[in-house]
Amino acid sequence: MRALSNVPLMKWCNSLARLVSRLDPGWVGFEKSDRYTVNRLPLKGDCQSGHVYLVGAGSGDVELLTLKAARLLCQADAVVYDRLVGDDVLALIPRGTERYYVGKASGHHSVPQAEIGALMVKLARAGKSVVRLKGGDPAIFGRMGEELDTLAAAQLPATIVPGITAASSAAACLGIPLTDRGHAQQLRFVTAQLCREDGTPDWSALARRDETLVFYMGLSKVEAICNGLRGAGLPDDWPIMLVANASQPDQQSLVGTLADMPGLLAAKPLPSPCVIMVGSVVTRVATSPATREEKAFS
Repeated sequence: MRALSNVPLMKWCNSLARLVSRLDPGWVGFEKSDRYTVNRLPLKGDCQSGHVYLVGAGSGDVELLTLKAARLLCQADAVVYDRLVGDDVLALIPRGTERYYVGKASGHHSVPQAEIGALMVKLARAGKSVVRLKGGDPAIFGRMGEELDTLAAAQLPATIVPGITAASSAAACLGIPLTDRGHAQQLRFVTAQLCREDGTPDWSALARRDETLVFYMGLSKVEAICNGLRGAGLPDDWPIMLVANASQPDQQSLVGTLADMPGLLAAKPLPSPCVIMVGSVVTRVATSPATREEKAFS
C-alpha cells in the first residue's frame, strides 16, 4: 500500500509532470516549492491493502482520467490492466509497481476471464492493494459484474471508480449531445455482440425515433445493424455515426445514413475500438460549434 502520507502529493504531481513533459518537452514542471499548487489538489484517502479497485481509465485521452483514478494508480501495489488503456495513462504508474497485462480483443482473448479473477484474488490475498484498470467505464460492457462475483466469493473488499465511457467521449468530440429535448428523450447502450445469428436483438424495440442508440463492439456488425433497423421501420435516411478511437489523437469518424453507411465504411475502413451512434442527434454534427472535425451530415 502506498498511503498518501507516505507518498506525498508532490509525487503524484511528479507523475503528472512526467506525462506532461512527454506531451510538451518544453514544459518545466512543478517547482518543489510550489506547495500552494500541490495543496489545492482535491485528493484524499489511502489505497488499502488486500483491497481491489475496479477503475475506469476513460476512453483514451489521459486528461479525461479522474483524479481518484490517477491517485489510485500512484498508490497501488499492483495494476492489472486491459488492452484499451493508453500509454499516457500507464505512464502515471510509478516505477516499482507490479504490472499485469490481461488485454483482450474480440475473438482473441489472451487471458481467460477466470484467470483474471484468480490473479486479482491472489494479489489481494497477498496483502497488496490492487487496481483493476479497464478502458472506459468498468460498469459498461466491462465484465465488472463477473469480477465483483469473483471477489465476493473470495470475501475480498472492492471499490468501483467510474470512468468516461466511449459514447460520452465520441459525442463530445463530435460536438453533439446524447440526449436532446428536440431529438432524443432516451438513451440506450447495446452490445453489438448480440447481432449474431444466435443472438439477434429485438430490432422492433430498438427502432425508435425518440432515442439515441449506441452500439459497442460493433464494427464488424455495421451492415447487420443498418439492415436490422431499416427492416424494423427506421427510414433509409436515418442518421448514423461511427467514431473510432474516441478522444484520442487518431480519432476517426464517419457520418451517414442507415442506407449508405455500409458502403461508406467499405470505402473508408475504421479501426477498432469503434462506437456506433444511431439517432437524429447525429444531424447536429453539421452545425455544432464544438465539433472536432469538419464533417457535415449528408
